[in-house]
Amino acid sequence: MNRFVKGTILGFVASASLAMAGNVELIEPEDAIKLIGNKNVVFVSGDDNDTYANNHIKGSVEMYAHHLHHSDIKGNMHCAPLYNCPKEAQAYIRSKGIRNDQMIIAYDNYRGPNATGVHSFFESFGHKNVKILNGGFDGIKDIDPNQIAFEKAKKDKKKLKKALKKAVASGDKVAEAQTKAEMAKFDAQMKALTPKLLIQAGEATKIAPSNYVINPATINKQYIAEKKEVKKAVDDIAKNGAKSKFVIIDTRSMAEIMGDKKMDNVARGGHVPGAKFIEWKRITDEDNKKSFKTNAELQKVFDKAGVRKDQTIYAYCMVGAGRGSHVVSALRNLGYKNVKVFTGSWDVWGNDMSLPIRR
Repeated sequence: MNRFVKGTILGFVASASLAMAGNVELIEPEDAIKLIGNKNVVFVSGDDNDTYANNHIKGSVEMYAHHLHHSDIKGNMHCAPLYNCPKEAQAYIRSKGIRNDQMIIAYDNYRGPNATGVHSFFESFGHKNVKILNGGFDGIKDIDPNQIAFEKAKKDKKKLKKALKKAVASGDKVAEAQTKAEMAKFDAQMKALTPKLLIQAGEATKIAPSNYVINPATINKQYIAEKKEVKKAVDDIAKNGAKSKFVIIDTRSMAEIMGDKKMDNVARGGHVPGAKFIEWKRITDEDNKKSFKTNAELQKVFDKAGVRKDQTIYAYCMVGAGRGSHVVSALRNLGYKNVKVFTGSWDVWGNDMSLPIRR
C-alpha cells in the first residue's frame, strides 16, 4: 500500500474515531491562518454585528450566536430541540453563501461561547465538517505577519508624536519637519498594509446565496435538548438529590442566576431548580487567550462541582447557543458522553409560567 493511500485511510479512521468519541474539534490559529481565502473553507463569526464590524477574519460571514435560536414572543421553540425549524435555518444558511461541502470554522474574539454556538447550530443540522478556532480572531491577529508589521509602524509613529510635541514646543522647525516626514512614512506603510491584514474592519460584503440543503435524515439531536427533558431532570434531582442521574448546569452570571438581571424581556428572572452554577468564564483560558483551559484545569472545575461522567448533563444560558454550548463543548472534550445544550434555555424556561423557578 503506498504512503498516500495509507495516510488517507489512517486519517479517515482517526477522524471517525474522534467523531465517535463526541469531541468538538478545535483548530489552532497556526493551522487556521493557512485556510483563509480557501474556497472550500468558510470562517463564520459568532459575534454580534458591532464586534464583526470592528474585527473579523477577512472573507468571513457573520452569524451572531445569540440570534441563531428562534422562539416566539412567549419563548416557544416550534421545532424544539432544534434551534430553528429546518426550512428557516436552511434559508438563513443559504443567505450567507455557505455550501454543504465547505469546512466551517466557527470563531469569536477568542473566549469561546459565540464560536461554540455556531458549532452547535451547524452540528445539529447535520453539517459534518465544523471546527472551532481556539483563540479566535485575536489568535490570527497575533501571528499575521502584516498585522505585526502594522502594529510596529503604529507603535513607532506613536513614539514620534512625543518628539513632534517637543519640537513644536521648542520652536525647532527643522526637527519638526523631520519628525513629520518620518511620521508620514509610517502612515504610508500602514496604509499599504491595511488591505493585506487578515483581520479587517467594516460591514460584511454582499454574498451570493448558495443552494445549501439540510437533509432531514442527517439532523443530529444528540447534543441538544428541549424543556421537557430538562423538566424531567428537575423532578429527578428534587427526588434523589446528589444521587440523581441528572445534572443541570447554569452557565450564566450570578446576577442572572439570582434574577437581578433579565435579558430579552423574558417574563421571569431566576434559575432552574436544582441547577449547579458553573459560569462560562471558568471554561475560557484568559491568560493564554484561548477558548478553553487545559483538560486538566477543566476537569478540576467539573469535579469540584460534582459533575459525574455517568450522569446526563444539561447546560443552559440565555438561549443555549453561547455560554451553554461552551460548557457542553468542554464536557464533550473531557469524555462526558451524555451532555446536551438546552436550546432556548432561559428564554424558554423563564417565559413558561407552568415551569418552576428559583431565585
